[in-house]
Amino acid sequence: MTANEKKIGWGLAALLVTGNMIGSGVYLLPATLAPIGSSTLIGWIVATIGALLLAGVFAGLGRLRPRDDGPTEYTGQSLGRFFGYQTSLAYWAGNWVGNVAIALAATGYLAHFFPVLKDQWPGALCTIGLIWLTTFIYMAGPRAVARFGGLTLLIGLIPLAIAIIAGAMAFDAEVFTASWSPDGAPLSQSVPASMALIFWAFLGFESAGVIALRLRNPERDVGRATYAGVALSAVVYIAVTAAVFGVIPASALAESTSPFADLAVRVIGASAAGLVAVCAVAKTLGTLGGWMMLTGETARAGASQGFLPRVFGRGAITPPANPLVHAGLMTVIALLSAQPRLADQFGLLIGATTVLFLVVYSLCAVALMRFSRRPWDWISALGGLAFSIWAVAMSGWTLLGIAIGFFVLTTLIWFAFGIGRSRPVEASA
Repeated sequence: MTANEKKIGWGLAALLVTGNMIGSGVYLLPATLAPIGSSTLIGWIVATIGALLLAGVFAGLGRLRPRDDGPTEYTGQSLGRFFGYQTSLAYWAGNWVGNVAIALAATGYLAHFFPVLKDQWPGALCTIGLIWLTTFIYMAGPRAVARFGGLTLLIGLIPLAIAIIAGAMAFDAEVFTASWSPDGAPLSQSVPASMALIFWAFLGFESAGVIALRLRNPERDVGRATYAGVALSAVVYIAVTAAVFGVIPASALAESTSPFADLAVRVIGASAAGLVAVCAVAKTLGTLGGWMMLTGETARAGASQGFLPRVFGRGAITPPANPLVHAGLMTVIALLSAQPRLADQFGLLIGATTVLFLVVYSLCAVALMRFSRRPWDWISALGGLAFSIWAVAMSGWTLLGIAIGFFVLTTLIWFAFGIGRSRPVEASA
């Protein structure tokens, strides 16, 4: 098999993008968003607009810079080495922190069968086990991850289809209306407050750009896969949000660890709920496998630029030590962030991850403006930049504090270790 035959086409890339997006966000987020209420449906629409604008950013960068190694090189080549370094570390950290949240979502649905997993420490141990399982899948290679993600995407659509159909059949306008804003907050408050949580479900649309070096025709395929992933995911997200909030009251939804299984119980029965939970676990694991690959690729790219230690690999090859180190880091995060309520732990992890990613997206938007003079590229870049800044500003002081603390720390490391003086390593063929 030649080197080009080992790469993946736009079809598999689109499945990877969609699979990375439709995962823990849609399966567990209804419980996390329940305190805000069914008014989050408006938030999903706003987030979709922002995601489409940012998808245009990465489609443009993929067309103009097909050989760049993802967001790190996009910003590094256009804004300078310091911004490339900040992008690399923010995206890298967001990846492996977010992976813990994805594994946590799978634990939540496993708790449908094993209620003990709702407890703090049994749940943490289960989450760690799932992290290591998908680490070994990633170590089998990128094609194995893409195929696993494509297979589990089809499986994962089963509970979503059941939820949409069952929700349409049993939709109660009074339940939906009563859950609109449990705390009485107007849309001007509830939509911004929900944005950092909602946009978690859209993270991953940039996946094709991150793995551009693994694509046969990156100039064409990055854009195709990116737009397809955002469009399909948005339709699914909006439909299932309406379905869940139209059947389950917000007060009950807030206590759930498996919202779609609970919906199936209410509408169809316990047997259907078991099927939904099994499919949700499978899909969430497929999502985690895809994000494991993105984490490894991001770290490899960072190491090739001299931003991360050599253990993560330089050149075009990702060494086994790379995923093993990441699995160790994720194990630590899973233990440190463990909380009595699974939804609280999930909300903290996805909020921190989303804010870091939005900063990366804003820098990539600026990079596109430096590279392109095409009107549509500028519309996408300016719109995506404005959306990212707004969403970060509205995320709340806790998440803003985490982001500010992260960038202060990475800036100190930049100067303390003289990273700006190190030279990038050319990728091997």
